[in-house]
Amino acid sequence: MEKTHPKKERTFVILKPDAIQRSLVGEIISRFERTGLKIVAMKMVILDKKKIWDHYAKDDAWFLKKGTNIASELAAAGLPVEKEPIEYGKDIIRALEKFMTCGPVVVLAIEGNQAVAVVKKLVGGTEPTTSDVGTIRGDLTLDSYSISAVDDRAVRNLIHCSDQVDEAIRELALWLTPEDILEYRLVSEQILYDVNLDGILE
Repeated sequence: MEKTHPKKERTFVILKPDAIQRSLVGEIISRFERTGLKIVAMKMVILDKKKIWDHYAKDDAWFLKKGTNIASELAAAGLPVEKEPIEYGKDIIRALEKFMTCGPVVVLAIEGNQAVAVVKKLVGGTEPTTSDVGTIRGDLTLDSYSISAVDDRAVRNLIHCSDQVDEAIRELALWLTPEDILEYRLVSEQILYDVNLDGILE
């Protein structure tokens, strides 16, 4: 199989319902574009509830670990532990399912050199209040794990992005068809990638 050029690496992004409702789609996409990344697929959809579980792809060991932590935190706070730990773990994905399907989202495939790492850097850490200034989450929202736990909901952090290249490949295949992804050239790619900047001088 022919090896893909590094500038053709692709990552997957979801602009979540809170990004849509706060009219931040253009702001977020412009941050990717200013870096030099290329949008090769984009569509507004309502996500399929069943596929949310496939998207997050957590197993029982993950549910048990997270649920055990939650149950321990409840007990330490003097609150009742009302279900098995694994169910608390599954509640994390249940909350995400409810949030991610509550309204339209924008799904994107983004292409460019080290696209996965660059997008992850631009997006910032999962929790907005601890995400770095200058990142999308750090600059544009202020939710936190603590308040979302009090309100019994998923963290509203505007955006999902793939963490690793293998994950990006899996998520792109889950949410987009090959026909959704366009092959085209941007004029700006010559500035980004052409070693000799051929044709600059007249």
